Amino acid sequence: MPIPGPLDPVPVPRAAVPRADGKVELIGLPREQIRAVLEEAGLEPRQAKLRAKQIWHWIYNRGVSDFAAMTDIAKAQSPWLAERFAITRPQVVEAQVSNDGTRKWLLRTHDGHDFEMVFIPDADRGTLCVSSQVGCTLNCRFCHTGTMKLVRNLEPAEIVGQVMLARDALGEWPSSPDGRMLTNIVMMGMGEPLYNFDNVKQALKIVMDGDGLGLSKRRITLSTSGVVPMMERCGDEIGVNLAVSLHAVTKDIRDEIVPLNKKYGIEELLQACADYPGANNARRITFEYVMLRDKNDSDADARELVRLLKAYKLPAKVNLIPFNPWPGAPYDCSTAERIRSFSNIVFEGGISAPVRTPRGRDIDAACGQLKTAAEKRSRADRDRDQAAAAGLHDAA
Repeated sequence: MPIPGPLDPVPVPRAAVPRADGKVELIGLPREQIRAVLEEAGLEPRQAKLRAKQIWHWIYNRGVSDFAAMTDIAKAQSPWLAERFAITRPQVVEAQVSNDGTRKWLLRTHDGHDFEMVFIPDADRGTLCVSSQVGCTLNCRFCHTGTMKLVRNLEPAEIVGQVMLARDALGEWPSSPDGRMLTNIVMMGMGEPLYNFDNVKQALKIVMDGDGLGLSKRRITLSTSGVVPMMERCGDEIGVNLAVSLHAVTKDIRDEIVPLNKKYGIEELLQACADYPGANNARRITFEYVMLRDKNDSDADARELVRLLKAYKLPAKVNLIPFNPWPGAPYDCSTAERIRSFSNIVFEGGISAPVRTPRGRDIDAACGQLKTAAEKRSRADRDRDQAAAAGLHDAA
């Protein structure tokens, strides 16, 4: 897919490689497309329509990935379906559970690329942080994923598959809106969702479908670093809540820590927020603000943040995020006292500014850390294997 914007200095990610087994992946396909691929495979139209409806129900309401377990499909037809189609989840490379209940998974695509997702439980909700790309192009200096090159966009199957996998792990099949642990989704994992717009849109339509995974659009938030040309389309065509990675209130500082600001400046970004379809006091835009010591955390910064949000009459709330350090990070986290002072100034300005409680710090919680740790272990394993092989060779 072409990257939006005629001047964007963002390389086009490589296309996904077709499955090695040649099967058609059904997860992530709209219902009509499932019907179409069944018909193309040889089912007559009326039967294809019926089978598509049945398969959709088994996939998204029952969590079934084996055609043989679909009891209203003739046993004789199950092998025929299994030869041609797949219902798969991303491969789990590693799964970790924090002392605070946060869960993190390192996942792998069918063509061997790793990405991450995180589940964060709270008293009244459970939020799944979903990735949209393998790697990223934006190079935000505080973000560990920003140190990784963009490999490719995740396909709709790989985005929806993250939700399916989390529901598997939480034991939330058959699907029911009552008593769920997984209640909310945030597109805040690896990658910039608006640079993978079509795939994210297709995936979220399935997640929001009342006959699909059935999560309300009011419980889904898409986070962008500020891809201004795509923001209105996001509101019109997907309709989910918007979060904006702001992180600074001056051009110089935001240029440094969110380089996309050099293309779409703060004023242009805030105007796009003011124009975002569906934003109102009941559906406020969330502004994410990572607290970096002596960089963006002064009282003056807090007052300027209030001024900007009021100048654009934005229905806003601010999430203050204590920086989660990672090896080699160029910044430190602001002190608790500095964060508290910043929050108080924004609150006094009439804008909600809660401080996000750090979660999962004992399990490589910063986005991208688990992938990096796994890569380091893999290199170390290879080095040990090579050393062992050399020792055996010398002994011989």
